[in-house]
Amino acid sequence: MPDDPGIAGAPGTGAVRLVIPAEPMAVRQALLDLFAMAPTDHLPDDLRSTAEIVIAEVLNNIVEHAYAGTKGDIDLSIRPTCDGLWCTVIDHGAPMPGNALPVAVLPDAVADDLPEGGFGWFLIRTLARDVRYDRNGVTNCLTFWLPATEDALAIADTSG
Repeated sequence: MPDDPGIAGAPGTGAVRLVIPAEPMAVRQALLDLFAMAPTDHLPDDLRSTAEIVIAEVLNNIVEHAYAGTKGDIDLSIRPTCDGLWCTVIDHGAPMPGNALPVAVLPDAVADDLPEGGFGWFLIRTLARDVRYDRNGVTNCLTFWLPATEDALAIADTSG
């Protein structure tokens, strides 16, 4: 079981914190910056790929749905652990429908007529663990853990 996420972003934890304007191009730049800085610049390839997918989906969902064209910020904290990454994402946009996490269901699709959207929460809930959502007043808080695979952990243990 991974460490508790409660101290994500706290000084001395090796955490990275970014405050991002809720705009598509700002999210794109933040993702580039995030994975070019320590400690995320040295993640095992599989964890890095998973983190890029999940964090991009989460941030883009907030821009598109929580803020839906209005201005605001997204506060992203990432804290590495010995076996993955804890992520905390806070925004002040609209709440999730029903104040609950969406289910992880693939949209109905035909191979030559795929829908443009609808895959995000399936990817997030499939790739992340311990996904939690809380709405407190006007604040949304999403936390999740991105585990490293056993292969990545073995490589990291022998490279150190």
